[in-house]
Amino acid sequence: MARPDKAAAVAEIADKFRDSSAAVLTEYRGLTVAQLKELRRSLSGNATYAVVKNTLTNIAAKEAGIDSLDADLKGPSAIAFVTGDPVEAAKGLRDFAKANPALVIKGGVLDGRPMSTAEITKLADLESREVLLAKVAGGLKATLTRAAYAFSAKPAQVARVIDALRQKQESEGAAA
Repeated sequence: MARPDKAAAVAEIADKFRDSSAAVLTEYRGLTVAQLKELRRSLSGNATYAVVKNTLTNIAAKEAGIDSLDADLKGPSAIAFVTGDPVEAAKGLRDFAKANPALVIKGGVLDGRPMSTAEITKLADLESREVLLAKVAGGLKATLTRAAYAFSAKPAQVARVIDALRQKQESEGAAA
């Protein structure tokens, strides 16, 4: 009876790995149920947070093509399956871990690539996607503005030189 239940759990976790853009593995030892509920609520827009069994998660991860979580699947584990912006989810986990030191970020996966705790912290330190896109757009606009100025500056300089030559010829013609 337990076998089909475990197979269904493995299939569900494997599907979550495949459907998410990132997954962050944490240790939740010492957190209360209320704190876990608060963490789930804070991640609700970008990720789902689930307590998992290590053996089943290891099997599911291998089924999904992820081999990097073996070393981190020790002790009580929970995974944040990120479906939204990975930066926002990483920030949410980092901020919650600062307020609740019992939450320990062990590692994770981003687009199939393993991530260490330090890399997840770097990801959390990034600005949001919208801010980064706005900076790129601002940089492009500045480049276009400089190009437009350069293109309009040359004809204006030529016109000023021609006008100066014309005035010089007129003044020489009047003096003669």
